[in-house]
Amino acid sequence: MTYGTTMNRSPSSSGLLPLPGAPGSSWAIYKARFRAIFQGADASVLIAFWLFGVINNVCYVIILSAAVDLVGPSVPKGLVLLADVLPSFLTKLVAPYFIHAIPYSVRIIIMCALSTGGMFLIALTPSVTTDGGSIGLKLFGVGIASLSSGMGELSMLGLTHYYGHFSLAAWGSGTGGAGLIGAGLYVFLTDTLKLSIKNSLLTSAYLPFIMPLAFFLILPQEPLRQAHNKKGYSDLPQISIEDEDVREPPDDVAAEALLAPGPPSQAAEAYTSHSPRPSSPTLREPIKPTFATNLRRARRLFFPYMLPLLLVYIAEYTINQGISPTLLFPLKSTPFTAYRQFYPMYAFLYQLGVFISRSSISFLIIPQLYLPSLLQIANLALLTLHSLFFFLPSVYLIFLVIFWEGLLGGLVYVNTFAKIMKEVREEDREFSLGATSVSDSGGICVASLIGMVIEGRLCEWNVRRGRPWCGNLES
Repeated sequence: MTYGTTMNRSPSSSGLLPLPGAPGSSWAIYKARFRAIFQGADASVLIAFWLFGVINNVCYVIILSAAVDLVGPSVPKGLVLLADVLPSFLTKLVAPYFIHAIPYSVRIIIMCALSTGGMFLIALTPSVTTDGGSIGLKLFGVGIASLSSGMGELSMLGLTHYYGHFSLAAWGSGTGGAGLIGAGLYVFLTDTLKLSIKNSLLTSAYLPFIMPLAFFLILPQEPLRQAHNKKGYSDLPQISIEDEDVREPPDDVAAEALLAPGPPSQAAEAYTSHSPRPSSPTLREPIKPTFATNLRRARRLFFPYMLPLLLVYIAEYTINQGISPTLLFPLKSTPFTAYRQFYPMYAFLYQLGVFISRSSISFLIIPQLYLPSLLQIANLALLTLHSLFFFLPSVYLIFLVIFWEGLLGGLVYVNTFAKIMKEVREEDREFSLGATSVSDSGGICVASLIGMVIEGRLCEWNVRRGRPWCGNLES
């Protein structure tokens, strides 16, 4: 089984679906190309990485879903978001420079222990709202679970290097599905099964055990065994930034790389064979990289990959945490019976958009990342202006924009890492995948701080102008 079979080929040969109305867009061709897309995919790899994506993110979503229950209605929800993402951000910021020394099997055990321990601590400490429990202790448990999530994302993205493009597609779909599953599970446990908050969180605390089961029992281990003698990232040649392989190659070279069959290393060779080479020998033993070497690698990732991902996350989480709680309408003009129902619907539509777009990498590859990032910033501007001046006539238009927001965010996320797998040479790829993951957590951290400031001010602005609905969220 070839785990690295690339799917990023031209539409005429790869199975990328043609646009509706384009020549050759008949249903028979759609079916044939759909089958071709998944030709050579290993079901075990797809299942394992989909489970990795779901489980790594589901506790994060459950914690955010339980934010009001954890800290009470008087504490800004951005505080829970910050505790849920700041440790993850710090982990992603520093861990890529040393985590390659820790085997993936050990990382999986550590992540499971941290995530489970954090959830148990959150569940077993006394309630803040009814038993006078400590908010600090609850947030400490949130932080422990966040450490696991950050370590999991950079590790699993690095692991896709050994299993190819299908694994990245499955991971992206799993992370998108985690939003729907996590939010839905918490509602199911608390509202449908009528479990207490404590018992709902205790039940969720067992979910992280699925990750080691998927790693040791489902995921094929042969690619990791083959890479066992290549521990550490190989050294980075001393060449100028103009010669880096992150620049765009000629079109025929890119096509050659994307059409190259076999594992990613072969495609990478087709891609990088036209890049300037250092004078050192082509074949060299992998050596342990220095911190300065890895820092140079990270610096060269910033503009092509990190920045667009950072921008899209700042914009969308500012919308989610700071703007959307104020996007309210008179109840008689909406499908809702209470103002507290707006935000869960916005969250659902956002997560649905994220799930769809993160699952789309097998079918839709965007040529560059900055356009959807700028469109996300436009969404932020539009919804901020509406919160201030109330000019959109219907909540259904807000529904559409929020869904579009989720589509854009998921699209940038999964395409960022797909482009790294295509464009970064093999010896740098594992590090690059992990290091770039710091951008999403960094964006959420920035957005949580912005959200804590602007949510209250936007609400006050609306109340002063005769739109007091944001003050009635308990009804």
